[in-house]
Amino acid sequence: MTLHRYVPPFSLPPHGDALALEGWHLVAGRGAATLQLPAGWPSLWLPTRGRLAMQTPDARWTLIGGEAQLWRAGALCVQASHEARWRALIAAPAVWNRAFDALDTDPTRANAEPLPWRGDPGDGVYGAMEALANDDDALDGLFASLIERQRDVAGCLPRCRGRTLAHRRQALLRLLHLRHLMQCHVDADHDASVDVPWLAERAHYSPGHLIRLHRAVFGETPSDYFTRLRQARAWELVRETDMPVAAITHRLGFESQSAFCRAFKHAFGMTATQARREVDPCAA
Repeated sequence: MTLHRYVPPFSLPPHGDALALEGWHLVAGRGAATLQLPAGWPSLWLPTRGRLAMQTPDARWTLIGGEAQLWRAGALCVQASHEARWRALIAAPAVWNRAFDALDTDPTRANAEPLPWRGDPGDGVYGAMEALANDDDALDGLFASLIERQRDVAGCLPRCRGRTLAHRRQALLRLLHLRHLMQCHVDADHDASVDVPWLAERAHYSPGHLIRLHRAVFGETPSDYFTRLRQARAWELVRETDMPVAAITHRLGFESQSAFCRAFKHAFGMTATQARREVDPCAA
């Protein structure tokens, strides 16, 4: 399979729909750049320096060095900062699926196609993306690492409802996208809560069905997951900033400062003031 490489000076077509449908497209980005990809095209992003501003029609978020993301939902626009160094691997869905099929022939596993995730890329993914600059054979190692990296996500598939494997995969992709939206919402410190009807509308589920399905797949309701995310963000703001508690209360969408303080103590067993005085961050 052909691997097209794009290196500075930046020469990638500004719109993803101008990319060839066959083959892989590896971008070794340096400095400010904007790239738009059509909906449905899976892509792997790895910033090694600076940050990448990611935007879809319904969310915005930022990738920083030490993070990676495999994206495969809606149309994606990526803007790199001036100091950024980054790599991206892009291809049409059929190309990704063939690569995953070739390395995982077990029909009971969900690895025949890439599943979205965001987080630590691990040494395998990071090393393979670096090696691709000069070595086409690094693709096989990259796909093996990606399959392993998404193993936990794929393990959720049997708990999804659907008459066929394709239906269960679609349900899992919808749920993963909703969890991504909740993460983006919390990371951006929006001062309003995400509610189940808002999420259900985007997944084309009824609120009741969404709650049941999310609990069956992940062992918690969407509200439980959102609360955990907001608690983690509260701890981060309390521990790593000098922002007043009143300001944190507003940023995280709590109805009052007393409500925030009660929630924080219930979650961590200490007040925000005690958390800021605590020397050992693992004490909580």
